[in-house]
Amino acid sequence: MTIRDYQLEQLIRDVMDEVAAETGKEDLGAIENHTVLTESGLDSLGFAVVVARLEERLGYDPFSRLPEDQFPHTFSELVAVYRRAL
Repeated sequence: MTIRDYQLEQLIRDVMDEVAAETGKEDLGAIENHTVLTESGLDSLGFAVVVARLEERLGYDPFSRLPEDQFPHTFSELVAVYRRAL
């Protein structure tokens, strides 16, 4: 993993933690690469906020070009979507 990859992964984790705290889920617990996003503690609205915040911070929304059937299911797949868009 490169430093850039690590920074991207950490940014996504940080934003997920921010949104969790704001929505009353103080701690998401350990988010591992294999963690299923629907089991992370955030609901669909929480993930929408995460994507919006990442768009603000990174300047792009990779989901605007992603077919619906390719939506990420795990944390590592979510990171890969953003990594490919870079």
